[in-house]
Amino acid sequence: MAFSNFLLTLFFSCSVISLIDASSNGITVDLFHRDSPFSPFYNPDSTLFDRLKNSFHRSYSRKASLNPTSVSTKKIESPLQSNYGEYLMKIALGTPSFETLAIADTGSDLLWTQCAPCTDCYKQNLPLFDPKNSTTYRTLSCQSQLCTAVGSSSCGTKNVCEYSVSYGDNSYSYGDLAADTLSLQSSAGKSVSFPKISFGCGHENGGTFNGSGSGIVGLGGGALSIVNQLDKSIGGKFSYCLTRIDEPNVPSKISFGNNALVSGPNVVSTPLIKKSPDTFYYLNLEGVSVGATKIVYKPVKGSYASVDQGNIIIDSGTTLTFLPEDIYEQLESAIVKAIKGKRVTDPQGSFNLCYQVTGGNFDAPTIVAHFTGADVELPPTSTFLEVEQGMVCLTLVPSSDLAIYGNLSQMDYQVGYDLVNNKVSFKPTDCSKAT
Repeated sequence: MAFSNFLLTLFFSCSVISLIDASSNGITVDLFHRDSPFSPFYNPDSTLFDRLKNSFHRSYSRKASLNPTSVSTKKIESPLQSNYGEYLMKIALGTPSFETLAIADTGSDLLWTQCAPCTDCYKQNLPLFDPKNSTTYRTLSCQSQLCTAVGSSSCGTKNVCEYSVSYGDNSYSYGDLAADTLSLQSSAGKSVSFPKISFGCGHENGGTFNGSGSGIVGLGGGALSIVNQLDKSIGGKFSYCLTRIDEPNVPSKISFGNNALVSGPNVVSTPLIKKSPDTFYYLNLEGVSVGATKIVYKPVKGSYASVDQGNIIIDSGTTLTFLPEDIYEQLESAIVKAIKGKRVTDPQGSFNLCYQVTGGNFDAPTIVAHFTGADVELPPTSTFLEVEQGMVCLTLVPSSDLAIYGNLSQMDYQVGYDLVNNKVSFKPTDCSKAT
């Protein structure tokens, strides 16, 4: 059975629960890592080391895309590929529901998909969404508030708001800003529908997007994000639980509403810092610890961000963690003192600190990230990774500008975003068993 037919068969075989049920109980949806066997991006001929190398390359590209002024000193050569997120989720638009697969992205706001007629689009494997087939599809006027919120728009024929979004890797989407019913399929086999959700119906899309998906689900903090559009239904709450890199056959989870509550023992929370652009989720990183050695972040004069302004963003779509240079240097020095092993040079140039390893065994020190009000121990299985046969590397790297707390550092944590109370919570969790 073709993948597109499988998706449609799976979706239409599921029953639908009401918006009221979604509001009271919440919903949990599967997230598929782009390199997992569940993903249409999956290449069975690639080794684990190949997939890791590609994800590291995407991290550097994504960092540059999120921060166009970013300058990387890493000389990394890789094929041009989509860097907008590492996780995919199924969504359905319209009435009757039309299912497609899109990138779940905490680094952007607009939900958009390729639409027919496509005057200039990248070739996708799934069918295009055709608004003429939906009885609930409506375009938004140029005077609508969300037309202003999209950032770059123009007024087309018949007073239709025409949006324009571009990304740092020169990818883009142009089309009509519209509203229609959004449906999400839960991990339990139910489907929840939300009416009148604004999205981009893209008629001109291009760049590095891959034909295995169709667009982006924006989960950022801006007005157009589905998190804010669904605020009355989900209470401004969503969370995710990312499975470890060595568990490719287990999907991760993303939850909305009451399902996204992060509670119980061992939960720690840190404030979300409001700053521009409001798409990003900014946190305060006060320091890091290596074993018993604590390193307090004291930014040098003129550095990119000071500790009281939100000096790091948390992002599920970036694999690596990028730390401010001044704290990274001290971190690396403390790790070198703690590890008795043979240092080696990463031939790919992605990492500063690597060690030779035999038999896959590596005794790494405990590393803790100290956010304001929250001490989060980094997962040992993903903080040092065997990136090539016989070589493990630290997956925290220095940055001279934008700092990012990436997804390797978030694995096996339930990470909850509360946009009403402006906080992010962390709870150690075996995400392979999350429901």
